[in-house]
Amino acid sequence: MNKKNIIEAIKKAREDSKKRNFNQTFDLVINLKDLNLKNPDEQVDVFTQLPHNKGKKIKVCALVGPELKPEAEANCDLTIDVDSFPKYAQDKKLVKKLAKEYDFFIAQANIMAQIAKTFGRVFGSRGKMPNPKAGCVVPPKTNLKPLYEKLQDTTRIAAKTSPLIQISIGKEDMKDEDLAENISSLYNTLIHALPKEENNISSILLKTTMGKPVKVAQ
Repeated sequence: MNKKNIIEAIKKAREDSKKRNFNQTFDLVINLKDLNLKNPDEQVDVFTQLPHNKGKKIKVCALVGPELKPEAEANCDLTIDVDSFPKYAQDKKLVKKLAKEYDFFIAQANIMAQIAKTFGRVFGSRGKMPNPKAGCVVPPKTNLKPLYEKLQDTTRIAAKTSPLIQISIGKEDMKDEDLAENISSLYNTLIHALPKEENNISSILLKTTMGKPVKVAQ
């Protein structure tokens, strides 16, 4: 995808969006084609680290045993140790609240069975289970600070049931150049995850939260 075309779409999306009293999000909407999503090999589910922070704080929760608890408490937004799991097992509303409030969950690898038993049903249906692809399943002795910082720029690209991907790529107060680099990076990751690469892309649109979609020329 040509960077000039991306910049033009960003400027057009800005022009077509009325000024709001909040910092709007730029969303990239990608329509896919010629995919059999019933075939797991053709489903899309990848994580990518964008060149620039999207302007949104990414909240990270750690699910840990005693070995990793001090490290998690020092670096993550919330730490839940294994001794607290029974409380969540008894109250699914608490688990649903967690899934809604936190973007990523880090898991201590040797207690994954207990994590799956306690949180799996809710987290799984919402795509929030700790995912090795994002580096979120870790050994009991791990320095979590680099992972936490990496997750601040990480986004998930997924198309499992519908040939449509809609992803936030930044805020309207970001520079056009930074938004364009985020879009280009995400697009390059996506096409390498598709069986026919660019031939599986039907169209690409860009919009602000309250603005009209603008087509990005391919």
